[in-house]
Amino acid sequence: MNFHQKPVSYVESLTLKVLDLPGMSRFYAEVLGFETIEETGRETILGINGEAILTLRYAPEFKAKARRFAGLYHFAVLLPNRKELGKILRHLHEQKIPVGSSDHQVSEALYLSDPEGNGIEIYRDREPDEWQWRGEQVHMTVDPLDVQEVVQASNDEKWSGMPAGTVLGHIHLHVSDLQAAHDFYTGAIGFGAVANLGNQALFVSDGHYHHHIGLNIWNGIGIPALPDQTAGLAHYVIRVADEAAQQAMRERLETYGAEVQMDDEVLKTVDPSGNRIRILTA
Repeated sequence: MNFHQKPVSYVESLTLKVLDLPGMSRFYAEVLGFETIEETGRETILGINGEAILTLRYAPEFKAKARRFAGLYHFAVLLPNRKELGKILRHLHEQKIPVGSSDHQVSEALYLSDPEGNGIEIYRDREPDEWQWRGEQVHMTVDPLDVQEVVQASNDEKWSGMPAGTVLGHIHLHVSDLQAAHDFYTGAIGFGAVANLGNQALFVSDGHYHHHIGLNIWNGIGIPALPDQTAGLAHYVIRVADEAAQQAMRERLETYGAEVQMDDEVLKTVDPSGNRIRILTA
């Protein structure tokens, strides 16, 4: 099953507020191999095969974070296979980019940060029939990655950018209240809760994916929303199957009491921690 196309609802793209648009654009294009789709003096749209995944937005009033806020923990780029993970791991090592790693049982992942400190995960999924489910909960681990095996999977092929089939696999957010986040994302957005780390983190998804959205309180309970003029996550996009699915989500959001706005076929809302969401139809 493809967990990143309709009828599944999934996270498709995100927009970051940045302080150095040329530098950040170069990083994502030259170091991570994204295609530059469109570029202006205030915005760069990047993606794969013409499909936007990341927009970088600049404004002179943007300021660096001076404290902890809700917002982006990391966004995760899903590669089509282990060979591509091995190729980009070798590439990042050659570029002297500090990289962390983990084996989550459902996936194998690399972790790094962009020049402004935004977290990035690059991963590949194991086949869904290899995932272990305990009822409605998927078993995920934080085990050491077998880096040597991943590198060997590259077959010594040279990295040449993000391959076809790469998508935004999931987004992981800092929130101020985990129970409020649970109620919003399961009750209003309509995703299922598929995993948790005690009372520290929660993972939700549609279509029994291991997670489309991660939520954690690792920045602290009760942290404020990211201010509009502070660099970081501007918003992210959830793509739903059709207008009926969008309308059903709108009705759930209104019942929940969330902020809701329709703007030229785009449904806009905000989660309880101030993370902004745009909901589009496929």
